[in-house]
Amino acid sequence: MAVDPAAQSILDLLVAMGGAPMETLSPSQARLLSDGFALLGGDGAEVASVESREVGGVPALVITPHGTGPFPVLVWMHGGGWVVGSPTESLATGKNLAAKAQCVVVSLDYRMAPEHKAPAAYDDCVAATAWLVEHAGDVGGDPTRIAVGGDSAGGNLSALVAQALGGALCFQALIYPATDVTGDYPSRVENADGYLLTKSMMEWFEAHYLEDSGVDPSDLRVSPLLAPTSTVAATAPALVITAGYDPLRDEGQAYAAHLTAAGVSVVHRHFAGQIHGFFSMPNAVPDAVVAEDLTAELLRKAFQR
Repeated sequence: MAVDPAAQSILDLLVAMGGAPMETLSPSQARLLSDGFALLGGDGAEVASVESREVGGVPALVITPHGTGPFPVLVWMHGGGWVVGSPTESLATGKNLAAKAQCVVVSLDYRMAPEHKAPAAYDDCVAATAWLVEHAGDVGGDPTRIAVGGDSAGGNLSALVAQALGGALCFQALIYPATDVTGDYPSRVENADGYLLTKSMMEWFEAHYLEDSGVDPSDLRVSPLLAPTSTVAATAPALVITAGYDPLRDEGQAYAAHLTAAGVSVVHRHFAGQIHGFFSMPNAVPDAVVAEDLTAELLRKAFQR
């Protein structure tokens, strides 16, 4: 299957614009470049409020839908290779999911590399989510209905938080997650260049996150696919979204299979014509709306159990 025409248009535009590859920039320069992709998400749905606050000691945006609470809670972890991205950049996604799933979205501003090496991002996401399990009422939420979700590196962190907190959560939404930093998968070669996320960019992210951190790529706070079956079996029901033209395709599919083999209820939706990052582009890529609607539908079902 060919690349989706809408996604191809974005790739063509990026080529026409030129500019230095992200992996040749400093992290601060790369963050400015990454901020520009927020335009592809649009303004997001109307919500009751967006509030900056600390959650378990971690800065976050708390996005509350219209309606009467207490609401279920989705803890969202943004993507960006543990180096770029922010809750502000992913605000449209948070607002859309809050409105469509009728939940409070707590979008975490976890510490990023290289200023904060692994396992800082993991520690922040576990700490904030664990705090919400005890104190969801402080953000208008219901502590018995808490889910996690995220894209790319955020999908990695969401899977790890789901493993750490087990039965305290009711759902995990893993959007093209990085699941095995040690891995050498065919999709990393097939999709090494030309599809937004590149192999060299991934190596740049991983180096900033792990080099001189004292944390090995096989550490279970980094690579959730390597967790034993007993750990995976205790995690919440899952949605795993993968994309055909994504270097992370194969490890996302492998994690969906690992969850299924462990007895976890999994919906795996593969978008064969899509590229990494498409989920956050509903303003430009129709498949993003399909994926977002599916995520919200499964969240609503999980919150009703």
